[in-house]
Order: sequence, then C-alpha cells, then structure tokens
Amino acid sequence: MNGATAHGNAAASVIRARGLGLTFATSDGPVHALTGVDLAIGKGDFVSFIGPSGCGKTTFLRVIADLETPTHGTITVNGMTPEEARRRRAYGYVFQAPALYPWRTIEKNIALPLEIMGFAPDERAARIARVLDLVNLSGFGRKYPWQLSGGMQQRASIARALAFDADLLLMDEPFGALDEIVRDHLNEQLLKLWERTNKTICFVTHSIPEAVYLSTKIVVMSPRPGRVTDVIESTLPRERPLGIRETPEFLAIAHRVREGLRAGHSYDE
Repeated sequence: MNGATAHGNAAASVIRARGLGLTFATSDGPVHALTGVDLAIGKGDFVSFIGPSGCGKTTFLRVIADLETPTHGTITVNGMTPEEARRRRAYGYVFQAPALYPWRTIEKNIALPLEIMGFAPDERAARIARVLDLVNLSGFGRKYPWQLSGGMQQRASIARALAFDADLLLMDEPFGALDEIVRDHLNEQLLKLWERTNKTICFVTHSIPEAVYLSTKIVVMSPRPGRVTDVIESTLPRERPLGIRETPEFLAIAHRVREGLRAGHSYDE
C-alpha cells in the first residue's frame, strides 16, 4: 500500500479518498461535481457532510456506494474498490425518503435485502426482530408503511439498512423532511443506535446544529465543484443530551462550521 505513511494509517480507514473528482458529461457541457477530495474516515467515526445544495455531498455518498463512478483519483471502502464493497454488501444506505414498499408490511420491507441475500427464514426473523428493537419499533412489524408516521417510516428504513449488519451506514439527509421536534428525537435515537452498534456512519445534512450534535467529524464542502474546505474534529463527549447544544463548546464548533461555509461560498454568482 504505497503512500500509507504519508497519508496516515490508510489501511485502518474504512473510507479513503485521494484526489477524488467526478465530472458529469451533459448536453450543456461538463459539470464538475467533485474535485480534489482527500479524506480518511476511520472505523466507528460518525462523519457529517455539510455544504450548500449542489456541492456534491450526496454525490460523494453515491461514489462510496458505487452508484457513481469517479473520473479522477481513487477511493477505497474497507480497502476495496466501491464495486467490490457493494458486491460484498459492505454498507447499508438510508435515502432522503423512506422508500418503503406500501404493499409490504414493515417486517417484510426489512426482510427484502435478506431475501435477496438468501438468508434462511429463521435467520431473517431473528434479524428483523433485532433491528426493530434497535430502532424502537418492536410491535410494529406487521403494520404497513402508511399506518406509521413519517419519523417511524424513516426508522423502519434505518432498520432495513441495518438488517444485514454491514459495518458502514450511509445516510443521505434522512431527517430533512421531518419537523424539528421529531428530528431532535430521531437525532437522539440515532446517537444511541450508533453507540450500541459502533457502526461507521456517513451522514449528509444541511443543518449545522444537526451536524455538530451528531458527529465525531464534520466535513465542510464548498459549492460546485465540490471540495473539502474544512474537516472539524469534534471535542464534544460521546454522551450528548440535547441540552449540549446550548453549551459554549457546541456553539464554538457551530461557529467554525458556519464560518467554513461562508468562506467557501461565493455570493457573486
């Protein structure tokens, strides 16, 4: 593994991007979505990506998931190419909308990837019960998505992503459409779930308080072409009641994020 010393312990990184760039060819000319992204994400990190709309946050998640192919640089997921990681089902993906099939019950929605992967019925049932408990939805497995609130549907979506026990969880602004009270509650639950499972989480958000509250590391991105303008290591303790958002330490980190966003943004466009 050439260059591992220069870039830290790259072998220990769950995700390692070097000089990553992605340019889309369109009828109106090339669109430079990402450029020069250098980033290492370690095992057990909770990393939030924040930046203006169109800055490449979701595109970077899609590159990790092998849903987009970079045009420059390299990226590894658990030491593999994204394609190899996808084939080995190394990650779960939670989209902005729950994306649950309305004709399947919650437990059958959660079972879908397990069915595709060939798990035996008894193993599927055990895994479904475990992840429903993890997201506090025990007793709701036989409900249909339309019988649950938006927040409960999103928790079911998280349960589905956890069902096959991948070490990496990719979350693309999963709480963005929810009201503030529900969002706060799910932020608390997500931190508890992260503490219990020790997953590595990559989380896209537009909310500065959400990014600061959840993360061990905050990646600030610039407008297109998306590049990393700051990587902020959180100094907050792992135990984070909602009240921590009023503390000077929290507000200082939020201020640094806000300044990073302002510095990377051009208001002349």
